[in-house]
Amino acid sequence: MSYVDKNLMDGEQVFYRTRRHWTIFGGAIFFLCAGLVVFIAVRIWGQQEWAGNVSIVALALGALIALLKAIPAWIDRATSEFAVTNKRVIIKVGWIRRRSLETLLTKVEGIEVNQGIWGRVFDYGTIIITGTGGSKETFARIAAPLEFRRKVQEQILALQG
Repeated sequence: MSYVDKNLMDGEQVFYRTRRHWTIFGGAIFFLCAGLVVFIAVRIWGQQEWAGNVSIVALALGALIALLKAIPAWIDRATSEFAVTNKRVIIKVGWIRRRSLETLLTKVEGIEVNQGIWGRVFDYGTIIITGTGGSKETFARIAAPLEFRRKVQEQILALQG
């Protein structure tokens, strides 16, 4: 059972969930592709007898580094939850060192979304939740941040109307 589901109040329903964006695997993808490019290049242009061994080592090294980078990214993605309910915004990030935010919708003053060019292309970004009193909480690499903000605003309007 997820953190969000365990911490729902009586009568509370989840209206929207999202997670970390797949781009958190960017480093792992880069090293795997780099190892593959070196492997192919050495196979194509390498004429020396040692070229075969170098290509295999390059591919293995790229795959190993990719794996070492992918494991923490996978744990981060698997242990991060972002939800909008009919009463609150619930966010939990982390596994061993946990960071959580549970803010009543009536206490949310605004949600800022920051997206760069790549964020706009791949639909991810950083959300900054501003609560009453000026407290700000920042969460990066969220999938569909504009949709998350829209769902929060819809629920705030539903509470007011």
